[in-house]
Amino acid sequence: MKVTVVGAGAVGASCAEYIAIKDFASEVVLLDIKEGFAEGKAMDLMQTASLNGFDTKITGVTNDYSQTANSDICVITSGIPRKPGMTREELIGINAGIVKMVSSSLIEHSPNTILIVVSNPMDTMTYLVHKTTDLPKSRIIGMGGALDSARFKFRLAEALGAPISDVDGMVIGGHSDKGMVPLTAHATRNSVKVSEFLSEERLNQVKEDTKVGGATLTKLLGTSAWYAPGAAVSGLVQAIACDQKKMFPCSVLLEGEYGLNDLCIGVPVILGRNGIEEIVKIKLSDAEEAHLKESAEGVKKTNGLLEL
Repeated sequence: MKVTVVGAGAVGASCAEYIAIKDFASEVVLLDIKEGFAEGKAMDLMQTASLNGFDTKITGVTNDYSQTANSDICVITSGIPRKPGMTREELIGINAGIVKMVSSSLIEHSPNTILIVVSNPMDTMTYLVHKTTDLPKSRIIGMGGALDSARFKFRLAEALGAPISDVDGMVIGGHSDKGMVPLTAHATRNSVKVSEFLSEERLNQVKEDTKVGGATLTKLLGTSAWYAPGAAVSGLVQAIACDQKKMFPCSVLLEGEYGLNDLCIGVPVILGRNGIEEIVKIKLSDAEEAHLKESAEGVKKTNGLLEL
């Protein structure tokens, strides 16, 4: 099992670290455009192998896509990160060119790979890969919902005063501050609906805190977060590599599902060895459906800025 991560910055390096620590891949290739940067990150990570007890080989390369050949899964984290006050949508001009080049270079050397797109604006970058490559839709996945759902569960556990292992919840919709749709009505604590424990007002606060989760961290850190995004990506990679058939909300190309067409947006899917093995249709309330359609309109508006 060979995994390539393009972009050795904070998110990419964290992703490589978590994949290695889980020890399900034989090799992780970390690629970056900056001379020596990926090599240094890889060496630093390999020096933790005996300490963290993993045998995954981590290789760093500078812009040499031939070293990524025959990768089973490729992760695209490259592009400029958000700065305080920036929206994900404001990154579109620069990151679209980067993602287009990176995806074509990866597919050239690994035509059977599964691509996971992390670069922002993520839903639009995932759509771009669909429009500019010949990969089937099952092998192009946008990572946003897994991260947003993790942030949702963190906020739910905080509000409940409960351990996170007790809490389950999901966020669908666009990976943006306005586009996220946290499914509070479906959220549970050990199978009991959280609405049994939390007031509507507190649940609404959880929802709003979740939606600005990335912006909150960007303001605090001065740049985008990296631990949770890296862990979220590693979860998707492991589900595919180990054929786990796990359900995650991911940004996928919709062709009539949820009444939406010709866009990528976060909905629940089953991930396994073939990538997206099923798009799961869940029953939404009228309000949730309305929020999802509103989110889709926002994604389509951003897609309109692409120069395809």
